[in-house]
Amino acid sequence: MIQILLVGTELPLLEGLAQSFAALGFSPVTAQSLQEARESAVHNPPLVAVVSRGLAAAGSAADALTIPLAPGGALVLFRAVGSPLVTLSPTVQRSVLADLTLPLERNRLLALVQHVGERAKAAGRGRQGEAGEGEATPPQ
Repeated sequence: MIQILLVGTELPLLEGLAQSFAALGFSPVTAQSLQEARESAVHNPPLVAVVSRGLAAAGSAADALTIPLAPGGALVLFRAVGSPLVTLSPTVQRSVLADLTLPLERNRLLALVQHVGERAKAAGRGRQGEAGEGEATPPQ
């Protein structure tokens, strides 16, 4: 099962996203800080980390980039509607797959996560025990 890490302090928004991801068959995990996210991701790296833009800007320039990701994984930033737009370092700006306004772009986020999962499987970078395209599926 593909793990998605949701990081931020907007708990109702994160809970809604977690429910949406769970309904699609993903395994969402939430964290309220970048430190908590790193600790969670060390043991089970997520394929996609969805991080609050405010948290990414509040830490040092590359704090959000230190979250371990699964091979083929991606970092996505978000901000809640009505929250101020904060400036990010160029390093962080270049390293993210998308920068979304939630919940308005929730469907785009879900589509991006599905695409990253399909891309990782096609490249043979799925979780151990998951066969990607072109790999033999073990007999049942």
